[in-house]
Amino acid sequence: MRKSDVINHFKKRVNIAEALGISSGSISQWGDVIPEKQALRLEHLTNGKLKYDSSLYTKAA
Repeated sequence: MRKSDVINHFKKRVNIAEALGISSGSISQWGDVIPEKQALRLEHLTNGKLKYDSSLYTKAA
């Protein structure tokens, strides 16, 4: 899941932080692809409006 998609969905970082129960500073540390655990939680919290994409989390051999 890409950080830009999450921000577009929630509009504000504080809204993302509240939904996940983390600090907005944690969100600032995310790269372009958000942590896998948070992606899975966001897919659940948004009833699938945001989609977890496993291909973003697979490591190349």
